[in-house]
Amino acid sequence: MISYLKHNEIDPERWDESVTCSLNRRVYAFSWYLDIVSPGWDALVSEDYASLFPLTKGLKAGISYLFQPFFAQQLGLFSTLPLTPSLEEMFLMSIPARFRYIDIQLTPEFIPVTQDVELVRKQNHVLNLSRPYDEIRTGYSQNTVRNLRKAAESGVSTGSKIRAEELVSLFRGNFGEKEGKLTEIHYKRMEILMKISQEKGIGGLRAAFDEQGLLSSSAFFLRDSNRIYFLFAASGLSARENGSMFCLIDNFIREEAGKPAVLDFEGGNDHNLGRFYKSFGAVEVNYNRMLWNRLPGWMNAGLKMKRLLGEKLL
Repeated sequence: MISYLKHNEIDPERWDESVTCSLNRRVYAFSWYLDIVSPGWDALVSEDYASLFPLTKGLKAGISYLFQPFFAQQLGLFSTLPLTPSLEEMFLMSIPARFRYIDIQLTPEFIPVTQDVELVRKQNHVLNLSRPYDEIRTGYSQNTVRNLRKAAESGVSTGSKIRAEELVSLFRGNFGEKEGKLTEIHYKRMEILMKISQEKGIGGLRAAFDEQGLLSSSAFFLRDSNRIYFLFAASGLSARENGSMFCLIDNFIREEAGKPAVLDFEGGNDHNLGRFYKSFGAVEVNYNRMLWNRLPGWMNAGLKMKRLLGEKLL
């Protein structure tokens, strides 16, 4: 039996115990993480909490929908049992009808076969850290090796004495302003996410400085079980000339090499980002974005008209 639970009905301890033991475990599914990136989330839960499906919900123009929150790359069904087509179907059919539009991203193990569901393939990149550093480095591209040499010649240094606010500020002042997707709320959530992860002892900030000691690149790594997430990163203009981000990542790989873990670069659909991650020897792993339009025909027609008029709804 699958139950729909509102946020205040969810037992966070039982939830997190199940996520910990799930076969497709991801840090994004823990209750504390969801509380930050999608406050007020609901869920579908099996009777014994063996299988879980967080419902990250929103409301626009009177339409209830499910969406993928920023900073949580993959959600969907998490289970201590194998993800069979029948189990996946049961959960998808249990999503309340009031959620008329669904746009979420799933772990690679979850591949829905439900009719009317559209799947869009997404790319992630992961690097196996269990090998010795020298072996991992043989997988670096020539461009990465050149940038590491450039960083050494430019006097780039690395360290961890940096605050979450400094990383967010570096991102906002560079890529963030150009992209324009993140709002003040999202930046604040990332700061909270970094600080709570550090308090839990699973997150750490890294920085690379130019020869004058000024911040050039920074990144936040989050560790959960045998997976380390390259969760948030930014570079200033100087990084293009001194290779500071290459140096930062290489130093992290050097420290973690030989340990039973993978470095999850969290993305790569963007060609340039994918090429950057692959330049460290990372391999591509595909997962799916699931689009499910359950809007009635008349409402779909209305949405199309609003889009033609330039009004963004979802």
